Amino acid sequence: MTGKISRAVLTTLAVCLMTFSSLGHARAVDEKPSALAMTGDALFVRPALLATTIVGSAVYLVSLPFSALGGNAGEAGEVLVVGPAKATFVRCLGCSRTGRKPDTVDQSSN
Repeated sequence: MTGKISRAVLTTLAVCLMTFSSLGHARAVDEKPSALAMTGDALFVRPALLATTIVGSAVYLVSLPFSALGGNAGEAGEVLVVGPAKATFVRCLGCSRTGRKPDTVDQSSN
């Protein structure tokens, strides 16, 4: 009886955590970074992320036989290479979230 109750509590907790995390990602963030944030990103963060991408690629290549045998080569590639590469090359300058800024549409009358 106690096992069923604890299993139900854990399941409810897991569902709540997944629901709340998805709500946080659902909101669109319109970032307008300052000049200082852009400068710091260009001078310090991007070179560090590029180094992380290079080191992650090397670690991925070394661990590829083991992750392939374990069946998680795709997940390892996503975490070690693709994630840092997206943060390095796709994130807008000075933004904190990875991804491209949506193109703005000017709806002024002609």
